[in-house]
Amino acid sequence: MKKLIVFIFFCITYYPVYSQDKIFTISAFYDQLLIGHPIVRQANLLSEFGRQEIRLARGNFDPKLYSTLEAKEFKNTQYFNTWQSEVKIPTWLGVDFKAGFERNSGVYLNPSSTVPSSGLAYAGISIPILQGMLFDQRRAALREAQYFKEIAEADRIKTINKVILQATKDYWFWFLAYHQLRINQNGYELARVRYEAVVDRIIQGDLAGIDSVEAKIIVQQREVALRESEVILTNARLILSNHLWDAQSNPIELQPDVVPTTNLNEVDIKMSLEELLAFARQNHPEIVKLNFKIKQLAVGRRLAIEMLKPVVNLNYNFLGQSPWFDESNQGAFFRNNYKYGIDFYFPLLLRKERAKLQQTNIKLQQTQFERNQVNREIFNEINAIYNELKNLENLLKIQESMVNNNRILLTGEQERFTLGESSLFLVNTRETAFLSAELKFIELQFKYAKAKAELLWAAGRGIE
Repeated sequence: MKKLIVFIFFCITYYPVYSQDKIFTISAFYDQLLIGHPIVRQANLLSEFGRQEIRLARGNFDPKLYSTLEAKEFKNTQYFNTWQSEVKIPTWLGVDFKAGFERNSGVYLNPSSTVPSSGLAYAGISIPILQGMLFDQRRAALREAQYFKEIAEADRIKTINKVILQATKDYWFWFLAYHQLRINQNGYELARVRYEAVVDRIIQGDLAGIDSVEAKIIVQQREVALRESEVILTNARLILSNHLWDAQSNPIELQPDVVPTTNLNEVDIKMSLEELLAFARQNHPEIVKLNFKIKQLAVGRRLAIEMLKPVVNLNYNFLGQSPWFDESNQGAFFRNNYKYGIDFYFPLLLRKERAKLQQTNIKLQQTQFERNQVNREIFNEINAIYNELKNLENLLKIQESMVNNNRILLTGEQERFTLGESSLFLVNTRETAFLSAELKFIELQFKYAKAKAELLWAAGRGIE
């Protein structure tokens, strides 16, 4: 029995014991997670996609060069031969600059296409007077692309935060499964050693034979719990391995000799409730995403209002003979020759334009209503999780005290049993209560760590 008392004292005093060089801390887990997780790497591509969307929209302002050549000859008669080249430079102000050269000849050439034999060079400008002067489709597309990039960045953060949340839950479940196994191993060893001690005392005539049956039942019950814990831990290790990848996105298996962290506060929340709410208001990816969607729709609304104006475009070109084709080289370049025109367009009923504006206004209102609801849900979720977290902190203190008290009772009951003042039933009862208190304490630690991760996620933060 002395051996049993020493063993019990060791188990309830020094459990658990860790091998420091095999602890897989959650900080190291996060580092590994962000290196090669396929979903994280996939999410990071959203930023590049957003940048390319801006590049695509800026392409509307790229200078454009084009050239056309057309000729017709029939029965040894040249009907016409036309060649025109032009470069066009769009600008942010809606004004387009252009310069070009044309050379045309032929028997049946359109009189309006007649130019000097050396060709005709021109340089001109196109100015929108009403519609498109302050805002146009090109500028709207670029603004929307810039906001799209911010939306893509919010989606990237949202996706990564979601991966981090699930990975953190899986990590702490591994933590729970590991400690449950350690506790059940402890309980099984206690029951096994006690059974051997009871058998020795029965042989010596100190106890009745029926006590060995009771002791054996406890051993069997705890062996069942131990086997179940082993399977749970194995599966938890497999689930956690889903999040482990190297830099080349090759899977990494979590080895059985690796153990979770011993510090629940390794990743702690350094922000108060008010700071978390303020952070969420400014940085939560869902709120940020809706804010930029509203800005996108505001751009569309501005463009729709612009489309209600008449189209009036002024075109003006300076004309001059091309000196490099003029044989006499007497034609002055950019003499007082010109070509101008005015384009006008205005739909009388404006039904298409007014409908587009109203549709944009409706989408804008819908998104604003959605943002109001999302704001409320996020803030209430933060408050609810924060309340749960504070309650778990208090429960942890109470449960830790319960573990210590049950440890004292178990030690005392074991001493009484050694002196013959207690029964095996009471010892088993005290020991079961102690092990149950330990299991409950580990479960509360799991819930506490998980709640911290959920609180950070609710506030829009990935890793504190």
